[in-house]
Amino acid sequence: MAKGYYLTGTDTAAGKTFASVALIHALRAQGLRVAGMKPVASGCELRNGIFCNDDAMDLQAASSEPTPEYSLVNPFALPAATAPQIAAAQVGASVNIAPMLAAYEALAAKADVVVVEGVGGWLAPFADGFEQSELAARLHLPVILVVGLKLGCLNHARLTERRILDDGLPLAGWIGNAVDPHLEFASEYTALVQRSMTSPCLGLLPHAGVFPPARFASHLRLPEG
Repeated sequence: MAKGYYLTGTDTAAGKTFASVALIHALRAQGLRVAGMKPVASGCELRNGIFCNDDAMDLQAASSEPTPEYSLVNPFALPAATAPQIAAAQVGASVNIAPMLAAYEALAAKADVVVVEGVGGWLAPFADGFEQSELAARLHLPVILVVGLKLGCLNHARLTERRILDDGLPLAGWIGNAVDPHLEFASEYTALVQRSMTSPCLGLLPHAGVFPPARFASHLRLPEG
């Protein structure tokens, strides 16, 4: 099975997709075939007869060989822009691990690395009794934590890091994402987060603005191993 990474965030607006796409381009720059995947996405719109999510489509477009089968990139596309449990209930969907594993295997068969983006923060479940840690463990993927750099993120970052490790998952490192362009003492605050984390910092991404994530691939240091 292809090597891969599971990206999670300190919260919903941490910038997981922005970091995931930047990571995909950084890996591609090393000559690797990379596929992006978002197993569950809420907030999907009907396009050409199927429900699609903008974040999942960004991952698909960034991949080395974008698959024409959207369902492999995003097995569970839920219309309502809310927590997956609520969004799934609105359409009578049953979110479970089997389609995710099958989609991952199909993507991994044609890629060297698969970048899997989770939902919300680490403890946002896919469904009742189905935590993100279960999928990451079944796929044998190390986790990368995306920290949305804003006031209060120090607590979220440290708590999330501790919980990922307590769940028994390897933590490859964290990526800082400047989600608040008006953060006071930004450099000092970012340095404080760096000193407070036990896992390595894989890079700091500037505020997205209007720039594409590919532009910032060089800001990332690829995980070791």
